[in-house]
Order: sequence, then structure tokens, then C-alpha cells
Amino acid sequence: MRKTTSGAVGAAALLGLLIVSSCAEEDSRSETDSDAATIPGPSVGNADPTDEASDSEDAEPETDPVERTDTADVPSDLEPPDLPEARSTTFEQTQTIDEPVITPKSIVANGRGLAIANNMMYQNSVTVYDTRTGDLVQELPDTINPASLGVDGYPETVQGAPVEAAWTEDGQHAYVSQYRLADIGAPAYDDCRNGDAVAPSAVFRYSVEDQGWDQFIEVGRVPKYQALTPDESRLLVTNWCDFDLSVIDTESGVEEMRVPLSSQPRGIAVMPDNRTVYVAAMYANELWKVDLDTGEANVIYSDAEFPRHVILSPDADVLYVTFSRSDLLVAFDTESDEVIGTATTGREPRTMDTSADGTALYVVNYYEDSVSKFDAGSLEEIDRRSTGHLPIGVTYDAMTGSIWVANYSGSLTVFDDTITR
Repeated sequence: MRKTTSGAVGAAALLGLLIVSSCAEEDSRSETDSDAATIPGPSVGNADPTDEASDSEDAEPETDPVERTDTADVPSDLEPPDLPEARSTTFEQTQTIDEPVITPKSIVANGRGLAIANNMMYQNSVTVYDTRTGDLVQELPDTINPASLGVDGYPETVQGAPVEAAWTEDGQHAYVSQYRLADIGAPAYDDCRNGDAVAPSAVFRYSVEDQGWDQFIEVGRVPKYQALTPDESRLLVTNWCDFDLSVIDTESGVEEMRVPLSSQPRGIAVMPDNRTVYVAAMYANELWKVDLDTGEANVIYSDAEFPRHVILSPDADVLYVTFSRSDLLVAFDTESDEVIGTATTGREPRTMDTSADGTALYVVNYYEDSVSKFDAGSLEEIDRRSTGHLPIGVTYDAMTGSIWVANYSGSLTVFDDTITR
């Protein structure tokens, strides 16, 4: 263990064009010095990716968001069906979703028939889908009135920029991190160039029943990923430009403490003890282990570049980590924190997910426009399929045995993963 501390992109597809922006996340592979990297979003032609994205960062949506009223058609008490063992199947594309106009940074299924896509500042919305049909359930603007939810000190209307989501176990609420709050403080970028002038941001909570935002939670600067402890008493949020982890009491919505980490923390995985947490500090090339009871944090691994996403096997015996710059998937024994397996991925692995039975892993390869399926035990690659352009998010839907891929260029690709090999 090398360090110890303690503590109390993107682009929009619109009429076939991509919006050039430097505030989107870790989207440049040309930089070799991660400490000095400016990470622009996908660019077009000869556009300069380092230009400030004043035209796109705070732009109003090109189309008026439509709030749908048919979430009641998706029963909340659905139970996942019996599906074939995931490592015994292959997957085939069944659907492409590109309406309404979306720029999905992530897609997350709730295991109860819904999936939420987060469209950053390029569309200023989240979109919710019925995973059984692929139908749009709701398009919700990322605007909120903090005072109406008991939080003072903000304008009457605040606009966010949705990044990632974490669902409650019952599938009734989704916590959505907001990259920045529009017109509050200096512009936010992934290289954190504006320092302390960037204002702290927030997490908005989405309610399936209310079909809207029902909580405003203050966190740090440029929050990226979040995860709930298994008992759902705490929400954990990585603050990209504060280099730390916010620990939120979910009952009060108030931050309990910050845990200092290192440069640009992102992925989070929480052990069943509700105390032990793994966090990827992406630009520091470090995997951290955090004790929520003491606030102590240690680096446990630093031998590969750009750890981005971390997930646990269903039994929490194995931790899986994608290393984006190393094109690597690594498995760790959570008892010893030792490496027990590695696999080469496609170019620039980003998000991953596991099948409901834990026998398969799904990894999106950002610069290869593909998604890979691995045997979770052997880390042997089972299949690789083409996706839309710039796949950045992926989720497994236990209700249908389908894989949903978020393509940052402006679409969702859906695969059936129940096909016998």
C-alpha cells in the first residue's frame, strides 16, 4: 500500500453532426501525460477540441423535452424471469434507439423494467425507457427548484448536466450526478482548469412514481459516478475536480464527510459490509480502498493506466476493473486484493456490467465502436459485437436478458443476450 489518507463527452448527434466540447470526460487518447492531460470530447473534422464549448455547454435543448405519463404501464413489482446461464449464450442486436434526440453518457437499468439514459449538457435531459419494448417512457429536463426541495441559496430554477445514475434496489428512485450547475461559478472541464472558481454541483434524485426530481443533494465539483451502500443508508459520489469522495446520508440528503483520494476519481464499488469501498482514481492510475467507518483510504494497485469503472461479482468475491488507457480488464480477489486474472479488451474500455447470474461481463470499447462479452470466471472473451459510434455506457437488463449500450454520438443499441451458442 503506497498512500494513506483520512477524512471526516461528450458529443451530441444532431442531424449527423457532433458538438465539439472540451468539458466531456476522458475522451482523448493522444495525451500521454495523464497529469497534464486536457481531455476533450469527440470532435469533427479539423475543429479544435481545446476550444471552450460556450455554444454547447449551456445551450438549451434543440427540441422541447416531452414529459410522458405512461410510467404506470411498467409494473413496479415485476420479478426477473428465469434466463439461461449468461456465459452459455451469445448476443445479437435487436434495436437502435435514436429518438428523441439524445447524447447518452450512460444507461442504467433498474431491474424492474426501466432504464435511464443521462444526456449531459448537450440535451439537458434524462430519458427513461421500458426495457421490455424499448419504448420511451419519459423525457425529463434536468432543471430543478432546490428551494422547493428544502435547499436554499440557489436561483429558483437550476439546470444540471446528467452524467451517471444509481437506482435504489426497489427500482423506484435513481440518483443522477450533475456534471455542473449552469451559470453558477466558472465553466467546468475535465482538466479542472478553472480550479476553485468552479462551483460545487449536486445529485438530483428521480422518482418513478412522481415522474420528476424529488431531492437535491449538494456534493463537490464535477461529480461523476455514484453508488449506494447495500443497505442504502449512504450515497457515495466521486468528485472529479475535488479529488475526493462525498459520503451522503440518504435519509437527510446531507453530506456526512469527504474522503480525500487522488486525481480525478470515478468508479465506485461497495462491499456487502456497507463499509469497504473500492474507488478508481483515473488520472492518478490508482485503485483505492476506503474504510467508511474511519475515513481511511489506501492505494492497493497502480500497475495499469486510467482505471475507470469498477464492479463487484454478485457474491462480492471478485472486483473487476477496466483500465481505459491500457486496454485491460483486471479481476481482483476482494479478500486479498490480489490480481487473479487479466484480459485484453478492445480499444479504450469504458463502462462494464455483469449479468444477473454473475457469469458474464459486458465491456464497451469506446474507440472501437464495439461491446465485448467475457466469461466472468475465466475472463475469456465470448463474443464481440459492433455498436453505434463511441459506446460509453452499458447495462444488463435482468427483466429481458438484454444489453443496452449508450453511444455518446447519439443513440442506444440494444442486444438480446439469450441466444444459445
